[in-house]
Amino acid sequence: MELKELLKYYTSHPSVVGLREKIAQSGAVHISLKGLTGSSSAVVLAAAYTITPFSTVVVLNDREDAAYFFDDLTAMGLEEKILFFPSSYRRSIVHERIESENIIFRTEVLNKLALNETGYLVITYPEAIMEKVISGSGLEKHTLHIKKGEKLSISFINEVLYEYGFERVEFVYEPGQYSLRGSIIDIFSYSNEDPYRIDFFGDEVESIRTFDIEDQISKDILTRISIIPNIQEGLQEEKRVSVFEFLDQKTVILARSFTFVSGQIKQLHQEAVERLNKPEMNSLVISAKEFLSGTSAFTCIEFGAALHADPDKHIIFNTSKQPVFNKNFDLLGQNLKLNRQKGYRNILLTSSPKQIERLHAIFDDKGDPQKLDCLLFAVNEGFIDHDLKICCYTDHQIFERYHRFKLRSRKSSRQAITIKELSKLHPGDFVVHIDHGVGKFAGLVKTEVNGKTQEAIRLIYRDNDSLLVSIHSLHRIAKYKGKEGQEPSINKLGTAAWQNLKTKTKNKVKDIARELIALYAKRKMENGFAFSADSYLQEELEASFIYEDTPDQLKATCSIKEDMEKPMPMDRLVCGDVGFGKTEVA
Repeated sequence: MELKELLKYYTSHPSVVGLREKIAQSGAVHISLKGLTGSSSAVVLAAAYTITPFSTVVVLNDREDAAYFFDDLTAMGLEEKILFFPSSYRRSIVHERIESENIIFRTEVLNKLALNETGYLVITYPEAIMEKVISGSGLEKHTLHIKKGEKLSISFINEVLYEYGFERVEFVYEPGQYSLRGSIIDIFSYSNEDPYRIDFFGDEVESIRTFDIEDQISKDILTRISIIPNIQEGLQEEKRVSVFEFLDQKTVILARSFTFVSGQIKQLHQEAVERLNKPEMNSLVISAKEFLSGTSAFTCIEFGAALHADPDKHIIFNTSKQPVFNKNFDLLGQNLKLNRQKGYRNILLTSSPKQIERLHAIFDDKGDPQKLDCLLFAVNEGFIDHDLKICCYTDHQIFERYHRFKLRSRKSSRQAITIKELSKLHPGDFVVHIDHGVGKFAGLVKTEVNGKTQEAIRLIYRDNDSLLVSIHSLHRIAKYKGKEGQEPSINKLGTAAWQNLKTKTKNKVKDIARELIALYAKRKMENGFAFSADSYLQEELEASFIYEDTPDQLKATCSIKEDMEKPMPMDRLVCGDVGFGKTEVA
């Protein structure tokens, strides 16, 4: 079974078809969706959107609820159209800690809305929707649009970025920064999670592309971009308005309960004024009354139990929650059989093929094989649709495991020196080049390559010899790490000393390897206890852990089991930081 087959069930569902027809009508209407449980609300929205795309803002009860709904719609294949609109603050407007990544998400949404893009799906929550934003005219006033092929002078862009409050640096690694290198301008706008690289040919924009801040490799080629400054902490003189002023009149507003959302806004507003002792918060956030007034101009849909007002239209669904099995697989097996007898189709939703194998292995060992249609994507909560006669069960609810939502993140796990680390190096710091050895960082210099001026890293070696390294060869450089307080010996360029040291080191490693091979060969001759392969009891024990294995945990577990099933002694060390699951693996 595939995702499109599941969506096909719902795109022909009479209630979904009726919902889409009601949305298509002109004028603001209030619609109530009754009987939706679990993640069926996300599936219904995805199906209605699949029939004909429409612009939507979904206001969930809190950030976690919004993140799970976002994750569900992403799993439904809508990742290209879905946007997350968070609060500017890390935790709460009351705590006043602004998160730069959240500002990027908010700016990206406002920019797309200002460009009148249709068919967007914005997921948000009360803390985010209550924050006022810069007005549309203010945003346009402080937005620099750049298109491929247009005439623009580099000096003009430099002046505009200075006025916008961008910081000029050698290399960009954070929003609000830009750098100039000959005919190339790198700009990290707040409207995109990756920085832009603009290449000029004279005064003409020759190419625009995004690139990775860690390795400088290009990612996407673009024809037009918008450069936007920090609209949250900067531009304080600009008028602030409700985000509803950015929405097209045909936009649909969804919420579990508009009464609950307005109540949350009212409570958060009072807390902000009282705890922060800032009456001027009234000019920075909307009130509950303003929220309800703003939504009244749009088609509003409620899909929770409590209704804000009498709806113009009730649309009924007949769903129930996924049963609770408490990891009782006999009970699960009986339930699956009963479903089939009643003519229901059993569907397992999981993002892990391992869980599918585990579940089949448990039933096979019990001598009770089950027929399950499996889909390789996960939603937050399973459900049963009695109209369509399908049971969508999630593996994490069956195994009582914690289900993590996934939001985009700019964090990187690269081990090589990064642009951000490079910017923090000071002249005199020790670095290691893989081909030339230990030298000292001497800053950044401009050099001409094939008639074009480029930035390069200067390294100083013994006898004051210098080496220029292109920024595109950053992967060959690493910051020197040795004993604290002990300076390394600097290598001499043009000699074989560094290569000889690497050769000696490799030979020593080979000697150690030979000793280890001899030791392991001797151990392999000894007899140990060969454990049996996993039984269903082992599968149930592993299923009892509430967290899914990470790829590294799964790899370690499989390797340990392979060793334990061999007729020779196991010699293995499990390494990991505190709290990373060593005990569970062991």
